[in-house]
Amino acid sequence: MELLLDGLSWITIISGSLFCIIGAFGVVTLPDFFCRMHGASVIDTMGLGLILLGLGFQTGLTLALGKLVMIFVFIFFTSPTGTHALARAALYSGLDPVATIKPRTRMQ
Repeated sequence: MELLLDGLSWITIISGSLFCIIGAFGVVTLPDFFCRMHGASVIDTMGLGLILLGLGFQTGLTLALGKLVMIFVFIFFTSPTGTHALARAALYSGLDPVATIKPRTRMQ
């Protein structure tokens, strides 16, 4: 049973790390502010959630698991709220979401 929990823990930690790497790559390479903000929100919720889940498998039923659950709940609610507030502030300040994306032209 312990070997199964260790394997499941490492799978979720590595998956969360891959989400964080892919999200960081998206923040660097995506063309628009709003697209970059989406990449950053994926890092917060999905990547960190999977890492915390893997750490929860490692700790077992201890006080540390309760702390990890509280961290996850805090991130789960504040990350989308913060991303939404940032997007609304960008729209309110006049940033046009489609102005920086170049349309594709048909090759002839």
